[in-house]
Amino acid sequence: MSLKITKPVVSVDWLQSNLGDEKLIILDCTIDKVTVQSSSSIIDAKQQIKGAYFFDIKNSFSDLNAAFPNTVLSPKEFEESAQKLGIHQDSCIVVYDDLGIYSSPRVWWMFQLMGFKNIAVLDGGFPAWKSKEYPTEKPQNHSSKKGDFKVNYQKEKIKFTNNVLSAIEKETILIADARSKGRFYATVPEPRVDVKGGHIPNSVSMPYSEIVENGMLKSEENLKIIFNTINPKKKEFIFSCGTGITASVLALGAEISGIRNYAVYDGSWTEWGSTTGLPIEK
Repeated sequence: MSLKITKPVVSVDWLQSNLGDEKLIILDCTIDKVTVQSSSSIIDAKQQIKGAYFFDIKNSFSDLNAAFPNTVLSPKEFEESAQKLGIHQDSCIVVYDDLGIYSSPRVWWMFQLMGFKNIAVLDGGFPAWKSKEYPTEKPQNHSSKKGDFKVNYQKEKIKFTNNVLSAIEKETILIADARSKGRFYATVPEPRVDVKGGHIPNSVSMPYSEIVENGMLKSEENLKIIFNTINPKKKEFIFSCGTGITASVLALGAEISGIRNYAVYDGSWTEWGSTTGLPIEK
């Protein structure tokens, strides 16, 4: 019987106890923060959870022909790339990153978009794993046979600029921005020089850092309080950020809180703030 995941996050203890399961696939989804450059010494010291595969968000799992970074692949391209990683219909996937909770929720959300549910984010990521002295290794190119993964595309989980533009005036939709308050209110510059400062009109500031503590998600109880406070009328959520990465952290928090009516704006502020003719508030 295939290993089943019942919650959107799992602990490092759960992962350690199931490390030998033949259906388990561990994906290292680490990317650099846009404001931080990795030095060669950090790259040379890179470690991963034993047996993990590298999930290359920036290259293999983003549309490199798109105008904006981290644009999600088409369903067909995603299916082919996932199969190359050896992912099957009955796989059990755990995703993590080196920053605790940062880029791994993006991969969790992408699999949700593609209709795959047996996946969870490792709470606390690699730092939590390493703190328990669980087995690690230098990055390996683990070989795998082609998987039989199939996409069942869930189009309601993704929004595009035209959807967000029409959502601005709708009383039933709340646009929540995961960037810092400084970027939201344009009191600090955007990390990308060609992107304007400010935010989408009628959106609210909801920095992803407010639902993460010491690299781990806050408790389910606290998450429910946070999401209910910012959205007491239980409107449909559209989550935005810089390029769709930390918007997915909010999506994960919403899922844990029992919220299902949410989507991620794939182009996010990088697309909005660099497209002429779109309204901007500061």
